[in-house]
Amino acid sequence: MTNGLAERLFALPPFPGAKPHPAVRPAPGEGAADSAEALISAWRAHRYRPAFWQEPEAALDADAAVGRLLAALATPGDADRETWLHAEVERQLLHDLRYHDPFTGAPTRPAALIAILAGWRDLIAENRPITAAFGFAHWKRDTVAPLLWAGRPVPFRPARLAELERLPDDALVAVWKARVPDDFLQRLETGPWRVLEVEDGFIRSVGLGADCVPPLSIVVDDIGIHYDFHRPSRLERLLAEGCFSPEDLDRARRLRHRLVRDGISKYGVGAARALPRPGGERRHVLVVGQVEDDRSVLFGGAGVTSNLELLRRVRALEPDAYLVYRPHPDVEAGHRRGAIRPDLTLQHADMIDPGNPISALIGMADDVHVISSLAGFEALMQDKMVTTHGVPFFAGWGLTRDLAPIPARRSARRTIDELIAATLLRYPRYLDPVTNLPCSAEILVQQLLTGVRRENGALVWLRRMQGKFAGLAKSFAGAR
Repeated sequence: MTNGLAERLFALPPFPGAKPHPAVRPAPGEGAADSAEALISAWRAHRYRPAFWQEPEAALDADAAVGRLLAALATPGDADRETWLHAEVERQLLHDLRYHDPFTGAPTRPAALIAILAGWRDLIAENRPITAAFGFAHWKRDTVAPLLWAGRPVPFRPARLAELERLPDDALVAVWKARVPDDFLQRLETGPWRVLEVEDGFIRSVGLGADCVPPLSIVVDDIGIHYDFHRPSRLERLLAEGCFSPEDLDRARRLRHRLVRDGISKYGVGAARALPRPGGERRHVLVVGQVEDDRSVLFGGAGVTSNLELLRRVRALEPDAYLVYRPHPDVEAGHRRGAIRPDLTLQHADMIDPGNPISALIGMADDVHVISSLAGFEALMQDKMVTTHGVPFFAGWGLTRDLAPIPARRSARRTIDELIAATLLRYPRYLDPVTNLPCSAEILVQQLLTGVRRENGALVWLRRMQGKFAGLAKSFAGAR
């Protein structure tokens, strides 16, 4: 057989911008920390094949001996062939070799590496039908591209009607709907093409998207999108019909505890100190503002599209409570719509808190009121009472007090860990900001906690300055 066979069989996909640790390294006098039986079982269980991202497939089996080994790895045979296979795996793939985690470089078992490779194979297979991708800002593409890659460059295109009309009727189109023109979106939604809607994930970054900090997670939905309750979505279907193993729930539980312990939210990281309760013994209610023209409000607000209207509703429901209003950070930064004059806010709320971490504010509150904000989901992770005025993805599963009518599709009752397993483990895609490889939620969380950031510093600075000037202009106009 040829030299370097293990390196060829366990070659890593060349994701755009990837900087992985080498997966296979020579280790004279040592053996990989796995048995031939475990490696063969993992290979067959995951139906692994090398160079799976290439079309046509790489001719690894051009060498007759390699072809025989691959055939034997793929399918069980008689006793004699299995005996031969175990000996060859031991000799060719385990002896004098060490296998390493491509994310950390730490030693790992070949079976564990096969599981990682199989996950990438499934991701690439899902991406392969994508014909065009519209609405992806240039500052997002470096982090989005590995998550949409299918062995060839991601087909990013300008969102122009002419580009759309060139596509075949059966094309699969990936689109960031908030970033394409209205006429383009209307034509896309009424045309013959299949649509994958792409949005930010729920553990996104350290820093705001409005400041052009790129996302480290996305969701890709072929049914609808999680924030639009008017139609089903892939996440809703997972919650309505999905089955979760004890392993899934244990993983979800551990992830929940870590997110809460370390104060990880959509845009930030850092455990916050416990906040005093400024209202003393009064019931404390946190009211979370949102971007009023965001699609999550327009399509998930169930008619509640104003932060001031939300405040009015909460005060009517909680006349004696101490109300804390939290403005949305994009609004506070001056980038988006939804600001309320402080004097109007304080007609309904007792306090405005734009600065403390949202996790700390949730920890202080007895109840968290949202239209459709992800803060409601984060509050559920802290075992807080949550009241929804719209219909966010986490409403209707028996975990929240819901004031808007809930679609009959949401009849299942779910635990918090089932909600997390669907929402954070199965639905999104994550990117390791160090290696630029698609990764698990746990790997991204670990990297964020070590202080890793991904941003264009000059662009982020410029956006923050624009936000400050916009905020000053609004303040000046309001004072006149």
